[in-house]
Amino acid sequence: MAKESPEPVTAVIETAGEWLPSALGEVEECLDRATGRTGPLAGDASATLRAGGKRMRPMLVLLSAGPEGGDRAVRSATAVELVHMASLVHDDVLDRAPLRRGRPTVYAESGRARATDLGDALFAEAFGLLARAGDDAAVAVLSETTRDLVTGELVQRSQAGDMGLAEDDYLERCRLKTGSLFSASCALGALAPSPEGGPDLESLAAFGGAIGLAFQMLDDVLDISGPEERTGKAPGTDLLDGTVTLPVIVAIEREPAIGTVDLDRLDRESALELAGRIEATGALDEVRGRAIALVEEAKRALDGTPLPEDRRTLLDLVADGVVLRYS
Repeated sequence: MAKESPEPVTAVIETAGEWLPSALGEVEECLDRATGRTGPLAGDASATLRAGGKRMRPMLVLLSAGPEGGDRAVRSATAVELVHMASLVHDDVLDRAPLRRGRPTVYAESGRARATDLGDALFAEAFGLLARAGDDAAVAVLSETTRDLVTGELVQRSQAGDMGLAEDDYLERCRLKTGSLFSASCALGALAPSPEGGPDLESLAAFGGAIGLAFQMLDDVLDISGPEERTGKAPGTDLLDGTVTLPVIVAIEREPAIGTVDLDRLDRESALELAGRIEATGALDEVRGRAIALVEEAKRALDGTPLPEDRRTLLDLVADGVVLRYS
């Protein structure tokens, strides 16, 4: 591979044998070419690409496709990561985020207009890559998923500061903003070797959606507990942004007084204090436990599928890696 892989990704690569690191290397090369096509934004695009990331979504595409996925799987994996990058850049604009993965964001360094343009360019490259190959099925899956991402962002904005947010509304937002792209990654992989996606497409999509939801729940735990060197942002960042997450919802159930806090009035110090109150309720442990149970549910979604045993093992490792990263 062209980049150093973080642990749990490394464990999957080492278990897979030669075909997976080779395919991931092709994805990195394809990402390099795609970011280079963004013209005057190429420097910012390359910096965004090099800022890190687990490449978990491209890996899910490749593992769902298997060694027979070929160039189509590599294209889909690249397009998925470009959409993911674009959504992060736009999120940073909306959140006025100074840091992403511990580094200054494009928004912070180059301003709102340039960051917005970069996100637009990355979206265009993702769909152009698939369209030039005539892959209508992949375009359809990714366009629907992009619509989910946009809808999820709008929902999150409408829920800002709502300390009475229902758990079901939180979960639906997470499905749209995070689970949908994980699910699409698996579906695109299933489509790569077979135009119809094969008999395991629905199960793979369900698997991806479930681990994506668990991923978001655990990410929300980390936003409360940090530490900053692991998350690349200060604890309580979501609280400052007015984003109510499952740890907050569970904490309010245990200590109703937390629900009276006005998130609009928080500053950095009071956000850290509120994060401590939330952690003291034991809500973080409950959410971690539920996320771990969701990962196990995701793995059960693959029971009875015709997936080869070696690929099933690798997908289980990816699911376990979601938990391992947050342990």
